[in-house]
Amino acid sequence: MARAFLSVSDKTGIVDFAKGLVELGFEVLSTGGTKRALSEAGVPVTGVSEITGFPECLDGRVKTLHPKIHAGILAMRSNPEHMEQLKKLEIEPIDVVAVNLYPFKQTISKENCTLEDAIENIDIGGPSMLRAAAKNWQDVAVITDAADYGKVLDELKAGGVSKETKFYLSAKVFETTAAYDALISSYLRKITGNDLPEKFTVTYEKAQEMRYGENPHQRAAFYKTPLPVEGSLAVAEQLNGKELSYNNINDANAALAQLREFDGIAAVGLKHANPCGVAQADSVYEAYTKAYQADPTSIFGGIVAVNETVDAKTAEEMAKIFLEIIIAPDYTKEALEILCKKKNLRVLKLPSIRRNGEEKLEMKSVLGGLLVQETDNALLDGELKVVTKRAPTEKEMADLLFTWKIVKHIKSNGIAIGKDNCSLGIGPGQVNRIWATISAIERSGEAVKGAVLASDAFFPFSDCVEEAAKAGITAIIQPGGSIRDQESIDLADEKGIAMVFTGMRHFKH
Repeated sequence: MARAFLSVSDKTGIVDFAKGLVELGFEVLSTGGTKRALSEAGVPVTGVSEITGFPECLDGRVKTLHPKIHAGILAMRSNPEHMEQLKKLEIEPIDVVAVNLYPFKQTISKENCTLEDAIENIDIGGPSMLRAAAKNWQDVAVITDAADYGKVLDELKAGGVSKETKFYLSAKVFETTAAYDALISSYLRKITGNDLPEKFTVTYEKAQEMRYGENPHQRAAFYKTPLPVEGSLAVAEQLNGKELSYNNINDANAALAQLREFDGIAAVGLKHANPCGVAQADSVYEAYTKAYQADPTSIFGGIVAVNETVDAKTAEEMAKIFLEIIIAPDYTKEALEILCKKKNLRVLKLPSIRRNGEEKLEMKSVLGGLLVQETDNALLDGELKVVTKRAPTEKEMADLLFTWKIVKHIKSNGIAIGKDNCSLGIGPGQVNRIWATISAIERSGEAVKGAVLASDAFFPFSDCVEEAAKAGITAIIQPGGSIRDQESIDLADEKGIAMVFTGMRHFKH
């Protein structure tokens, strides 16, 4: 008689699967809660202790860790010596194994989860059985996902589970156990505070298969963290529009990062991962219109993120141009009616939009490796240092700090020019700082006079100060730290420009 071992925390579909196996002549073995659920459903089931002759012990920590179970799974049917040993030891082979693991993720998701709770929900026997069955994939059909029950039953009814299916199921097991262990190690690593260990293992879950990546010839998918991160795109609700693309998600993530720099009501227009218009105001309508007017050309086909509820008046303005995405904590009923008339406009609701996510690390793949660093959650390193004879006025200082928040999120070399809580010109991603400065000045137009300038890193030469002075810029904020800082300071003094050093740079590559 063929045998199946079933032991699951998630009991979805397990009764019907067991009934199907029994109808095909299988003896069903089980333990604990699964055995109880099957018995109550009228499924004939044999307890593991009846097979091993050894009781479950240590509060259920030891149930299946026994040779009569593992030998029955691991014996290679094509190996005569294995089969002879089973016969001598009076062990019957096990042909189907269905196991899903203790709910570790669900346990640590609870607000009141203690370390003891988490440890108690680390499965030992389950992964051992899954790995044993997956190793012996030629002879054992191993299932860790309820979605595969039907496929296995169908193939058994047709004469047996194919080798292709068994191999697929085996690979799925190792994906599952690897992810399970990675989540455990990540949880424990956070407790120890060792963010950059010798062995860095992470796990993500597929949230979306995409039509393509950055370009149509590139395959892509979106993966999210096992535990939700408030304030992140992964927990946003899409209310309208087409499915998000690879570039949509990348750009929306950048827009949210920029938006989180501001405590007051703010709006961010973003294109190709760089902000193109940023503003703060007393209302969401004013913030959006200022951000739009800062660069009405680049925002076309871009993304807008705001941190207050979108009302009908604001929605009417937004609907006047082509936007890919709008993200907000909420929308009035009238605003949604206006925006949803545009069937392709992706409208996202993110109530926790102001949350500055819990992610402490960010990763970037390189050929043959992975770069890992702390997320740049800082803005300043202590007090600002006035390095010129003239200190910024109170208004200039407010504009400097506002513009500094913008330049932090511009691809380096980056320059941001702003005034009155609104960006004017942004010069991102140039191979030298003077080109970025000239670009930002040109983009600012006549409004540049009396504006302030922020640079994400120090000036290697005084040429940027020279261009700023010609344009009528009155104050500059930059990290400082160049061996030629004094040249920039002296020129600023000569031109009457106030300059402050932050002591902290914000490269973004």
